Amino acid sequence: MTEAASSPDDYEIEPISTGIAELDKLLHGGYIRGRTYLVQGVSGTGKSLLGQHFLEAGIETGDTVVYIHGEESKADIVLNAAQLSVDISDAEFLDIGPGTDFFAEDISYDLVETAEVESERFTKDIKEVIESVDPERLLIDPITQLQYVERDEYQYRKRLQSLIRFLRDRRVTTVATRTVSRGTPHGSSYDDFESLSDGVVNLYLDESERRIAVPKHRGLGQVDGTHGLEIRDDGIEIYPQTIPNHDNRTFDPTLISTGHEALDSLLGGGIERGAVSFISGPTGIGKSTTGAQMLSGIAADGGAALGYLFEESIDQFSYRCESLGLPISELRETGQLHLTEVEPLVRSAEEFGQYVVNEVETHDPAAVFIDGLAGYKISLQGDDQRLVRRLHGLTRVLKNHNVATIITDESDALTGFPKATSTNTSYIADNIIFLSYVEVDGELQRAIGVLKKRLGDFDSRFHRFAIESDDGLRLKGPFENVHGIMQGTGHRAE
Repeated sequence: MTEAASSPDDYEIEPISTGIAELDKLLHGGYIRGRTYLVQGVSGTGKSLLGQHFLEAGIETGDTVVYIHGEESKADIVLNAAQLSVDISDAEFLDIGPGTDFFAEDISYDLVETAEVESERFTKDIKEVIESVDPERLLIDPITQLQYVERDEYQYRKRLQSLIRFLRDRRVTTVATRTVSRGTPHGSSYDDFESLSDGVVNLYLDESERRIAVPKHRGLGQVDGTHGLEIRDDGIEIYPQTIPNHDNRTFDPTLISTGHEALDSLLGGGIERGAVSFISGPTGIGKSTTGAQMLSGIAADGGAALGYLFEESIDQFSYRCESLGLPISELRETGQLHLTEVEPLVRSAEEFGQYVVNEVETHDPAAVFIDGLAGYKISLQGDDQRLVRRLHGLTRVLKNHNVATIITDESDALTGFPKATSTNTSYIADNIIFLSYVEVDGELQRAIGVLKKRLGDFDSRFHRFAIESDDGLRLKGPFENVHGIMQGTGHRAE
């Protein structure tokens, strides 16, 4: 039989929605109509739900959709989807799983005969429902139901190739799910469905953290890397990495005052818009107070400011700042300061980053305060390398918005200056303000100094400071004739 010649329309790339807006962005527009996609991951990652979003999007736009399932009943599928606000009740369902009679009956087929019978039945049932319903969208959940009834890998591959060509000829957009074993890299299973697919979506679940990646998408390409994924009341939410755009914005290092004359003097006049400032030091030294002083000073000077609290509630932060003379409550009431509590075990780093960017675009602040980096790291499950990459992306986006970013970072050492930052993030910083305890003449004192200021001059001396009621941060002048401050044990020069 001679194959009909293909027309240019046969090769038209028509993106259609996956049902999840952020996944559409990762796929540079969505799935391509008439193509086949594999969604794979360990049990519980949300594979079926992702496919159900795809069907629901088709129903909403008037597409005819078919759900081929083999592990759950139609009633359970519809009910479970509805619990997450996904309505697929108008889909056409085909159950290719074994019925209850399989358990009850004593069937004595031999292995080869059973495989041939079941394989032919599956093929016939699928062909009939596709030809009778003529769907635009198809979900096969899971595709491995076909694998179980084939004699060997070769026969299974032939069946897959035939099925994919049949669906493509009918211009059916197909999503198939596959469960991979824990500890098994995606794509290492013995079947070749990944190579036969036009796109692959990998779902991950590691220590309760969900992630998604798109390693392959023929025709449109994809956003590389892994991204945050959550399953909430309305189904799947995806949070792409915060990636800065390379625009032609002219950098304008305008100095803004911290509202604290002595701190401004130490910093050579203040901090710059578009710069990243780290406040680093041991626990209890006053990092959050110093950051709050800078944040309230910037807000009081007329520039809106945003604060994200990883370690304190808003009430506790406000109470502590008010007791130090910082008008946090008043600034919040006037709308100059916006505070948000962040629970790192609930929000991924990508979700947090997207939330911050949305807030910046809404309020157009002069400064953003992140208190502190340890909580941000928890949202990354303790992954130092991913911390650096995500923080770099977020701060670059804030730079593009000409926002001054202030981050508190806790060092391990109680005294001295062993490292500028707790992780390898010092290269991100334009300014590093280091706070430390130092022993001088047997007395424990607090020292503050600027270790780095990329964009201007600063006071290179270490200063004594204190945190006092009603006065907040108080600088008491530089250490005179004292050496060894960076080692934590200062001694007076002879």
